[in-house]
Amino acid sequence: GLPEHMCRANMKKNAFVLANMEEILDALTRGLPLDILARGYGQEARGVTVSYQAQANALGAVLPSNSPGVHTLWLPVIPLQIGLMLKPGSSEPWTPYRAVSAFVEAGIPAESMSIYPGGHDAGPAIMSACDRSMIFGGAPTVQQYHGNPRVQAHGPGFSKILLGDDVVDNWEQYLDVMVESVIINGGRSCINCSGIWAPRHTKEIAQAIAERIGPTEVKPANDPEAALAAFTNPDMAEAVWGMVETDIEESGVTDMTAGYGQKFHKQERYAHIRPVVLHCESPECEATKKEYMFPFVSVVECPQDQMIKKIEYTLVGTAITNDEKWIQQLTDAVNIDRLNIGPLPTNRLNWLQPHEGNLIEFLFRSRAYQVA
Repeated sequence: GLPEHMCRANMKKNAFVLANMEEILDALTRGLPLDILARGYGQEARGVTVSYQAQANALGAVLPSNSPGVHTLWLPVIPLQIGLMLKPGSSEPWTPYRAVSAFVEAGIPAESMSIYPGGHDAGPAIMSACDRSMIFGGAPTVQQYHGNPRVQAHGPGFSKILLGDDVVDNWEQYLDVMVESVIINGGRSCINCSGIWAPRHTKEIAQAIAERIGPTEVKPANDPEAALAAFTNPDMAEAVWGMVETDIEESGVTDMTAGYGQKFHKQERYAHIRPVVLHCESPECEATKKEYMFPFVSVVECPQDQMIKKIEYTLVGTAITNDEKWIQQLTDAVNIDRLNIGPLPTNRLNWLQPHEGNLIEFLFRSRAYQVA
């Protein structure tokens, strides 16, 4: 359902990861010599013997269909000399197929990679056959595999921007950061911002964002200006829109995009939902805990000293503040996975940083190894 120009942009992410694989592996291993991973042991530069033992012969991956860019997460597996068993997304098998074909053309043995298109039973079959698996899904999927060391589950991001007491009076300076974080890539990534939290000025912030993204219209997929992605299952889109309507009706919630025309557009084989910006009077509103696969954001009024606890799980947290005490509290917060300090859009990832866990730590076990 992504517009063509977004598909091209996401494929460039995959190309970037492949072209810069040496630097990415160096970052993931924190500079560990790669021959130690290949042999299972070796000496670090400081003269200490270390051992890293592979925990699986192959990584099983149950892949999504939302964006080609998500496949950057498993691309480093082949250079780590671990095999791949891929179950592609039902409506987007092409990116995994193209990546595997490129690996084979580059000289990687074809038998080290397998693609298993299939129904809903194919994913569990692959995961049961692999000692390490990666799966993408909704919140129930993440909860199902929570605490399972064999599974790295990727789900909703609930990514957020937090404005500190010391900067919120100048919120207009950060409007571009907020807008980009919400609408880029059609708003359908886990790294898109679904919540903006501030101690005051929240109504004005929500109104300003609504004025920027509320007028966004549905355009054809081949239009280079298209900003919205289609739902390829119109019935699912209709169900999502029904949930959004319920969010809007909640006490304490105001739809700041209500004046920008019809939001839900259903066709025979696809549907679109135009951007929705909600203002929430407090963190107690259920809408603050929602994330959807279109540009949707709740702007939440909350005192700074309550934010860290109230935001709950956050994949990418951009904290705009110069308050050193609060920065330290944010650094210590275990419910924020990727932390940005300063006006960085939530969608701008540093590829040299781990994402939802370090792939090396997931695939390899550090153990004692002594040689007499």
